[in-house]
Amino acid sequence: MSRTPQAYDDIPGTFVFDAERAKEGYHLNMFCMSLMKDENRKAFKADEAKYLERFPMTQEQRDAILKRDYNRMLELGGNIYFTAKLGATDGHSFQHIAAIMTGSTQEDYAKMMLGGGRSVEGNRSKSGLHAPGKSEKVKKAKPNKTETKKSEAKKAKAKVEVKAKKSKPKSSKKAGSKRG
Repeated sequence: MSRTPQAYDDIPGTFVFDAERAKEGYHLNMFCMSLMKDENRKAFKADEAKYLERFPMTQEQRDAILKRDYNRMLELGGNIYFTAKLGATDGHSFQHIAAIMTGSTQEDYAKMMLGGGRSVEGNRSKSGLHAPGKSEKVKKAKPNKTETKKSEAKKAKAKVEVKAKKSKPKSSKKAGSKRG
């Protein structure tokens, strides 16, 4: 299946789970969700290839699952939260899976995340178009005239309400009143 190119495809190491990927990965994700039931986990662990035959996936998706290639699963339409069920079936934490996906050890991954995560430098775009310091012209959206007028009317109304509150005489409490 050939994907329609998207602007966000330029983000390195990221496969955005969009509508196209959701459609492509539907059966892969349904397989992963099936692992929420104990009897399905047992059947899968008993014969992984045979269990996968229950789901009409592509051969690429089956291979990615059997190889536990999580990045490839995401590229082929897997949702990270669904594919984590496969990792859990293997007895792995989400942190363990993320470390594998980033090519680091679990300890190094944890240190990186506790230190604020991966640097954005070099991780903004594959092409370098979105790198800091590039003279990229950013087009500002022109405000909709109707929306601008509505916004100005709201601001004017708010100013009138504030003035009205300030000019209102404060009511004096009656002596002996228990309100307060």
